[in-house]
Amino acid sequence: MDEKRNRKRAPLTNSFEQGKLPPQAVEIEEAVLGALLLEKNCVLPISEILKPESFYKEAHQMIFRAIFNLFNKNAPIDILTVVQELKRTEELDIVGGPYFITQLTNRIASAANVEYHARIVAQKALQREMIGLSMETMRDAYEDSTDVFTLMDGHEKKLTAISNLVRPNSSRTILQLLGEVMKRNDQMLNSGGITGIPSGFIDLDNKTGGWQNSDLIILAARPGVGKTAFMLQLARNAAIRKHKVGVISLEMSSLQLTQRLFAQETNINSHVVMRFGVAPAKMSEVQSLISNLADAPLFIDDTPGSTIFEIKAISRRWKREKGLEILFLDYLQLAEADVETNNGNARVEAISRGLKGLAKELDIPVIALSQLSRAVEMRGGEKIPQLSDLRESGAIEQDADGVIFLYRPDYYGITEGKDGENLTGLAKAIMAKFRNGQPGDVTLRWNGPTMKFFDFNETPEPTSTAINPNQAFESEKNEEDDNPF
Repeated sequence: MDEKRNRKRAPLTNSFEQGKLPPQAVEIEEAVLGALLLEKNCVLPISEILKPESFYKEAHQMIFRAIFNLFNKNAPIDILTVVQELKRTEELDIVGGPYFITQLTNRIASAANVEYHARIVAQKALQREMIGLSMETMRDAYEDSTDVFTLMDGHEKKLTAISNLVRPNSSRTILQLLGEVMKRNDQMLNSGGITGIPSGFIDLDNKTGGWQNSDLIILAARPGVGKTAFMLQLARNAAIRKHKVGVISLEMSSLQLTQRLFAQETNINSHVVMRFGVAPAKMSEVQSLISNLADAPLFIDDTPGSTIFEIKAISRRWKREKGLEILFLDYLQLAEADVETNNGNARVEAISRGLKGLAKELDIPVIALSQLSRAVEMRGGEKIPQLSDLRESGAIEQDADGVIFLYRPDYYGITEGKDGENLTGLAKAIMAKFRNGQPGDVTLRWNGPTMKFFDFNETPEPTSTAINPNQAFESEKNEEDDNPF
């Protein structure tokens, strides 16, 4: 009996300073339990706010657990059934007997404010957990043997996980999971097969079904092919559809990335934008073109040399504060591992595993850019990338849910196909690996001056709504040499 009682006791935080009372709201806890006894329909919404451990008093934890057990069995919930359930678990005497259960219903007139009261209980539980975590971190920080980066990562994870105290168990029944499958099916029917975050490219979305939560996607190419430009378009296309998009750039500054986005959005030659700027006469037209982008929920961090720990910390903060839905990293090999090693494979393995873990933890797609080795350029023929061309390919290929190669024949000086077709300005997104989509190639078009990709069959934008960069550049240059654009 004693052993069973000890086993069932939910541990409460015991790291509070002596003489201080932990945050609590015992009377409100009793009001919540009384409301649940009065109104069975309250159980479901409250179960999404509270867990047994959210209650300060152990007796209240046991009563809430008994109510929830009855609810899961679709059994009636009232004073008698709860008393019987507590008898079955040998906890009735611990909570104070039938009399205490009866008194809970006498302390509340109705269940009208139960959700409000439940959130107060949840808030107090979060406060207790945060105090406990802080005390634990302080204690560990005083230990000389503690690795500071391991400590910080552990603290960050625990801080993020504290919110789970007020959420139901992540375990789900097969019935619930089948419901999710049917929901996804309805989404596919209503969205043309797109269940994830759209890329904005029709053929690519048809292959992938959109970027899926918890997936790590590697976008790889040789330097200069346009992987950063492609990444920016993917980020922009998601953001203008009001998805919360984060970009962590380890190579280019946030200003440089924004200048590229500006050029893509306005169809102005990117070289002109970066070197000369936009002439005052063109500003009203330009402002109209960038209005959608200006309102997009797109965040950029350009801290150089970020470690995988720092990348996780930034992403977790964006998730908490901004509701991050998709993350882009430019690029993987520039990130620093949290472990000291001279082994390139071990370093990349730590980074790729960290990114995969981050995708699962935050339940978002993570798209990381990656460099290809020089092996692809030394290969004869069409020089089409292969998985073995990934730098430190073993770790990346293993951890990634998808690998997409960006390939442009004219980058390698190949301007004519086997059948004599013109390959200038042609690009391919080669899906070399894809767990949640269809492998294959997606043909795109590439515009060098604006550093922008298009669907292969996309109709060019009307000149009335876009600035012709070459024409505008030349005309302005003749009129005003010191400010051509």
